[in-house]
Amino acid sequence: MTQNKRILSGIQPTGNLHLGNYFGAINNFVLLQKEYECFFMLANMHAITVKHEPQILEDNILETTAALVASGIDPKNNTIFVQSSVSAHAELAWIFNCIARIGWLNRMTQFKEKAGSNKEKASVGLFTYPILMAADILLYRATHVPVGEDQKQHLELCRDIAIKFNNDFKVNDFFVTPEPIIPENISRVMSLRDGTKKMSKSEESDLSRINLTDDADLILKKIQKGKTDSEAISESILKGNTRPEARNLISIFSALTGKKMQDVISNWNGKAFSEFKKELSMLLVEKICPIGKEIIKLKSDPVFLKKILKDGSKKAQKVANTNLIEIKKIVGLV
Repeated sequence: MTQNKRILSGIQPTGNLHLGNYFGAINNFVLLQKEYECFFMLANMHAITVKHEPQILEDNILETTAALVASGIDPKNNTIFVQSSVSAHAELAWIFNCIARIGWLNRMTQFKEKAGSNKEKASVGLFTYPILMAADILLYRATHVPVGEDQKQHLELCRDIAIKFNNDFKVNDFFVTPEPIIPENISRVMSLRDGTKKMSKSEESDLSRINLTDDADLILKKIQKGKTDSEAISESILKGNTRPEARNLISIFSALTGKKMQDVISNWNGKAFSEFKKELSMLLVEKICPIGKEIIKLKSDPVFLKKILKDGSKKAQKVANTNLIEIKKIVGLV
């Protein structure tokens, strides 16, 4: 059993990362590396649970790697690797398929949301995605997992699988049950055009999001055109969800400054959003533009990025294969 505080966290290589990806995951990774032994996984096996273009997926892996490094994750002190480069993930997922129960998966609300009304045509991979996620985590004997609100149920399933494995094979505490890390101030960044929807690269209008590679002029334009309402900044923004676009801009400002939303509103109380947007734009340019420039620079050197992933995969394989050998002995797969 590992004695260190170890994190396994995955990010899907979707490409064209935006402010929502940064404040929803990447910025948290940067902070966690100071306290934990970190394995950052590019979850390309999870990415193929839905229809995809193979070449775009390959390109996105390098772009996501560039974004992680540009944001401040040190590849020398952390393990950055591609999920599919470590075959033990798939092997352990099959073992867990035989331990988990269909009833457990039927309770997963995220599958119902992603599959929609036509779930009979969804891939089996999308249905069993949480089992692969459990294998990702337990393969490295992770003690902690950073999770957002939408992944808490999946981590509970992972913990259930760990406990059942230990009980079924009478190996008390072989798998530690990983603890969730839920950042107190994590920001759920919403669309600049519709404050009720998450910021997403799938939204048709590019004006709906701040991409990490946007330049200063584009950031200024997007914030200026960002939807708000005619009311001044006031406490009403935090009451219910009657002013979602206003709340979103306050939330972004809060994330950039590290101040509580309540304090941001107090400082700007009674003022118009036109003035507030100018200050918000300046903060975004100061924070995002250096990251974007570094992403572009790193993407121009794919050899360097591939070496990071190759070195990370070797480190991940060493840990994963050692643990998998022990797991297979317990199960009786010799």
